[in-house]
Amino acid sequence: MSKIKSHWKNYIDGDWQEGGAGWLDVTDPASGGVLAKQAMADALDVDKAVQAAKRLHLSGVWSDLRPVERSRMVQKMGQYLLDHIEDIAQILTLEQGKPLWESRLEIEGAARYFEYYGNQGETIEGRSVPLGGSYFDFTTHEPYGVSAQIIPWNYPVEMTARSLSAALVTGNACVVKTPELTPLTNAYFAHAAEYVGLPKGAVNILCGLGHQAGAALSAHPDVNQIVFTGSVPTGIAIAKAAAQNVVPSILELGGKSAAIVYPDADLEALVSDVRWGIYFNAGQVCSAMSRMIVHESIHDQLVELLAAMASSLSVGPGIERTEFGANMGAMVSLSQRDRAAGMVSEARDAGATLVTGGHAMNSPGAFLEPTILADLTPDMTIAREEVFGPVLSVLKCRNEEEALVIANGTDYGLVGGVFTADLDRAMQAVRKIKAGQIFVNEWYAGGVETPFGGYGKSGYGREKGREALWNYVQTKNIAIRLR
Repeated sequence: MSKIKSHWKNYIDGDWQEGGAGWLDVTDPASGGVLAKQAMADALDVDKAVQAAKRLHLSGVWSDLRPVERSRMVQKMGQYLLDHIEDIAQILTLEQGKPLWESRLEIEGAARYFEYYGNQGETIEGRSVPLGGSYFDFTTHEPYGVSAQIIPWNYPVEMTARSLSAALVTGNACVVKTPELTPLTNAYFAHAAEYVGLPKGAVNILCGLGHQAGAALSAHPDVNQIVFTGSVPTGIAIAKAAAQNVVPSILELGGKSAAIVYPDADLEALVSDVRWGIYFNAGQVCSAMSRMIVHESIHDQLVELLAAMASSLSVGPGIERTEFGANMGAMVSLSQRDRAAGMVSEARDAGATLVTGGHAMNSPGAFLEPTILADLTPDMTIAREEVFGPVLSVLKCRNEEEALVIANGTDYGLVGGVFTADLDRAMQAVRKIKAGQIFVNEWYAGGVETPFGGYGKSGYGREKGREALWNYVQTKNIAIRLR
């Protein structure tokens, strides 16, 4: 394991800089020890980054390139991540807590975004609009200009890649505000930008507190578009700031996603799927399978199988978990761990049955036992609000109608799932579940190519897939009167 450098700076206008807000201690959630210090940006630093991005956009140096030239550089950024995967994975595991093999998967996923959107860059085309013989009318797509991107701590590499790759390939200049808990790995995007020869100002990476740097960035009058992934309250604040400047925003705000399990489901396959659905990244996934709605005829059998799976997981420092397998690392911080454990305790007090787990582990670090709760009612807090931890809530239903009412009974609508051998039954449920993405018989089916976004308080706009590209361009219409 290589030694991590002690101080990390912000990257603004092609230069590594300290921040006006001092230094932040970045800790290892598996041990509680300090990994490194990260420079913190203030409002002045944010302004410098935005102005650098604006200058580049107005110059046309980046946006006027032939699309294939931008596309090739974007693709090479992804390859740069793969070329440095072991170094990045180690840092990601140490600052975030996930197993080392999960970190490698995240970096591979990040590189895939650069590959996918790099391939899409040449396909963004306008169209001709027929207006009769006296006119020639057509459309073009132009970048917004300065794209502000505020990144969550749970997937700092993959979520940055998701928005950065699409924004760059469409000709925008970007200012990325990294998460305070996991800021270090984002430096590799700046290194990648330098390596492939992006012009100064195309990629700016800075860290700062949300109420300082994040607020300054989302309210900046020279920002032309905002991308945010995070909590509902912060998303509302960003949407208000964007509205003040009449700036479009894409908000992905989490969920309380439900999997409906019918009596004919393949339970053995489902139990394996649940491990991915709720215990991957210690449940700190916006689209996690946090609720399971199970028909009463198989409820007890399935809960028993799930409990055996959850109890068998190996939990400990992610840096020691190098190989793919049934294991889980730390949560990102003690406060996140304690919040999740507190919600489990409150659920028990409200009448839920703790099937397994539910407690902080008797060891240093932010570890929570893989947890399963049963005998819940849909009105319980833990059945309605996001835990963002390794906690599965199992609810019982009598029929399909009741299952759908429960599934749609929260303010969220990010993803949903249906597990059944009957495709007709699955499709009937798919039409009625209020969520932006539905998985049938495999949680997390899909990929970079498939659009992702929510209904309700899960936000608006779509990321991933070809649909995401339209977040980063404006359509201009040109009408010519022919003589």
